[in-house]
Amino acid sequence: MPASVRAASVQLRHIREQAKAGTVNWRRKLIYWSGAIMVGLVAVAFAALADKAATLRNHILALSPWLMLGVLPGGLALSTWLTRTWFRGAQGSGIPQAIACMHLNDFRVVDKVLSLKIAIAKIFLTSFGLLCGASIGREGPTVQVGAAIMHTVGRFMGIHDPVRQHALIKAGGAAGVAAAFNTPLAGIVFGIEELAHSYEQRTSGTMLTCVVLAGVTAIAMVGNYTYFGHTDSVVPVGVSWLAVLVCGVVGGLSGGLFSALLIRISRGIPGKLGAFVTHHPVAFAALCGLVLACIGLVSGGMTYGTGYQQARDIIVGSEHYPASYFVLKCLATIVSYCSGIPGGLFAPSLSVGAGMGGWIAQFLPHTTPGAVVLLGTVAYFAAVTQSPLTATVIVMEMCDNQQVTLALLASAFLAFAVSRTLCSHALYGALAVKFLRSTNHKPGSSTRPSTATDTAR
Repeated sequence: MPASVRAASVQLRHIREQAKAGTVNWRRKLIYWSGAIMVGLVAVAFAALADKAATLRNHILALSPWLMLGVLPGGLALSTWLTRTWFRGAQGSGIPQAIACMHLNDFRVVDKVLSLKIAIAKIFLTSFGLLCGASIGREGPTVQVGAAIMHTVGRFMGIHDPVRQHALIKAGGAAGVAAAFNTPLAGIVFGIEELAHSYEQRTSGTMLTCVVLAGVTAIAMVGNYTYFGHTDSVVPVGVSWLAVLVCGVVGGLSGGLFSALLIRISRGIPGKLGAFVTHHPVAFAALCGLVLACIGLVSGGMTYGTGYQQARDIIVGSEHYPASYFVLKCLATIVSYCSGIPGGLFAPSLSVGAGMGGWIAQFLPHTTPGAVVLLGTVAYFAAVTQSPLTATVIVMEMCDNQQVTLALLASAFLAFAVSRTLCSHALYGALAVKFLRSTNHKPGSSTRPSTATDTAR
């Protein structure tokens, strides 16, 4: 064969190999993008289902508030039984599970925690908890759902490299936050600050692409809304910044105590009550439901559900709630967490922070009340999560207000510092570490909590 013919044959083979590699690469990207779009669609459907659940709960309350004395205990007991019997791994927020799975190389465990079965159960059981009146949110569960979708995409693509799988989990969790809150920037910051605790150049492109596609999908489905509407509150430099100091300290103390308490509860309740929880988790969940119903009756029904409507009313100034609201809402959130049902802490924490800010505002006449509410919201949220950048961007985007960014940052970082003095470990990080330790000791039962207060939640 002439040399020229051989050269042409080699060149043609090289072109074919390049075309094949390019086709495979584009096929992989299209599947990744489809997964990100699916996260956005599922997040929107989850939000719609949660809203339907809240509407049904309001119908029950309209019939008689006393019906909740039966609905809450029975509903929480059923949810706990279903979780422990059929959907182990669906309990709690879902963020600790997503964080833990990014540090696990045993993908038999990851496949169980981030399975589509658990993701679907997470959606329906969280919505059921909202229907019953538990003080929980859907944003944390959306993180686990998003991570599960992208993890499934990776398995479908035959990816077994831990680094790439962890990147997909992080991207799915961040996309879940972006779609749930309609806050793309917050999704990116959450992925870096909370899920990864670092900026990794190799995985940043995947995460950014997933966040953008999930966010665009959510906007296409429900419009470019802002979670808490639009506010024009400002905090001019001067005496008004006293609110930054007060909100930062009060929010840091209350949020830090809340996190420390939940971490302590996750390690097991001591004494006879702890033994009762261990041996009778369903009955304990029913007892928690009864306590929640009593709190709801005392508060006039304000503590049921996510607290989204109450937070929005406080932030825009359309309604005024008593000072007891944020205390009772915080208590209801703790009891809901103890019950062991699926549900997150994001929305209730934002609501508690808004209520706290509304209470502080009456003592600070030199600062616009709406601004104080925003500062209280970001301070408490930053203290609970110990993620000040995420808290700042979430609140800023949810209220469509960039004028208070510097004050929000100052309050968030002050609250973070105060919270650290009371709770040395971030809430989600501590729960994730405990979950990782449980997988090391019990590799075959990582997704099965031994008690209703297991740290997997």
